[in-house]
Amino acid sequence: MTDDDLAAALDWKGRPIRCRECGHQAINAMGLCAKGKACIRDRRARRVERFLSVNRELADQYLDHPYFEVRAGAARYASVFRLAPLLDDPEGEVRAMATLRLPTDRIRHMIHDEETDVRIAAASRLTGRDLLPAIEDQAYMVRLTAVRRMPAELLPLVRHDPDPEVRAWVARRIDLRALPDMCFDPDPLVRRLVAERLPLDQLRLLIADSDFRVRFTVAERIAEEELVALLDDPEAAIRDLARERIAQVPQLAHHLEPAPAILRLLESDPSDPKEPQ
Repeated sequence: MTDDDLAAALDWKGRPIRCRECGHQAINAMGLCAKGKACIRDRRARRVERFLSVNRELADQYLDHPYFEVRAGAARYASVFRLAPLLDDPEGEVRAMATLRLPTDRIRHMIHDEETDVRIAAASRLTGRDLLPAIEDQAYMVRLTAVRRMPAELLPLVRHDPDPEVRAWVARRIDLRALPDMCFDPDPLVRRLVAERLPLDQLRLLIADSDFRVRFTVAERIAEEELVALLDDPEAAIRDLARERIAQVPQLAHHLEPAPAILRLLESDPSDPKEPQ
């Protein structure tokens, strides 16, 4: 049982709810609503949602209700042909729900809405160049939602986004031909994602990366003959991985042999009295 289930049954104006004053006594008798559980008059959004989820045919009549939680809940289940006016609703939650359900050709302008949640909803529905306004949005969640959906050919426009989470999604989806430019991203976790996708012949771009997680990813993927440079890596785990992979290639085994000691004969100094004459 949640706090929502324990809360008092009050309407959106804070007044106690009395079932005898409601016009839905017939469905109440059928067990399709219950005070404090599933009630269209309750001020708690979850209870309104429960009512509408089992009485969807009633949603249309609540699209102009004075309480925004009721309008938002009704917009989830109402006929899509009744939703267009809700794009101008004064409450962002209601506009967002209408944006999520209406055809995309009706919601292009919602990507410029003043409310972040509405712009996120629009970004989750729009495609192609309709998403371009979102890549400069001040809210990173709008940009992130757009980056997850936009065509790969548009992603180079976002590879320098100020938020590393957005750039991480760019690194996951960008065309491989544009990926090398992200080897110099300031965030090591973004660079590690780059290392996971970069073509093998380009991994040397990251072999001397400042972050050991990036170098470890390189050591896992790079061709064995390129691993020699990592035998002297500052991190033991990377050195061990490089040695392990090189050892599996007989032609490269000589790189693992210890360097022979070099002996030098020191010339004696004739002026040294300790030296035999």
